[in-house]
Amino acid sequence: MASYPMSFEPLELSDARWREILSADAYRVLRREATERAGTSPLNDEKRAGVFICAGCALPLFSSEHKYESGTGWPSFYQPIHPEHVGTRKDFRLIWPRTEYHCARCGGHQGHVFDDGPEPTGKRWCNNGVALDFVPEGEALPELRTS
Repeated sequence: MASYPMSFEPLELSDARWREILSADAYRVLRREATERAGTSPLNDEKRAGVFICAGCALPLFSSEHKYESGTGWPSFYQPIHPEHVGTRKDFRLIWPRTEYHCARCGGHQGHVFDDGPEPTGKRWCNNGVALDFVPEGEALPELRTS
């Protein structure tokens, strides 16, 4: 597995700036914690080797090595590239609490993590595809967004 820089500075941008740099769908998911409709992301069918990065700030979040077909209609992974790249908190918006996760660098909402994934972790990191970009193996990762 490739190595990725572990240190990063938090990225805080104004709401107006996020609206300028993100698509309307990405803004709704990353900044307003919306959920894209299941089965709509081309990343759900992405099978090439590579890395999935935050669409907001380009922090590497998931490796294709940890992606699997969950049958949910959203890209799913059994672990992040590094635990420090995601932050979690409880989400009480439905009848039962869920664990929501965000990009640790820009705070962008990514999805939810569940305890029904495959071994070796038993976790399903269920991600909104619009919150991610894919970088194929062998291509350079973009610079982390700074503004």
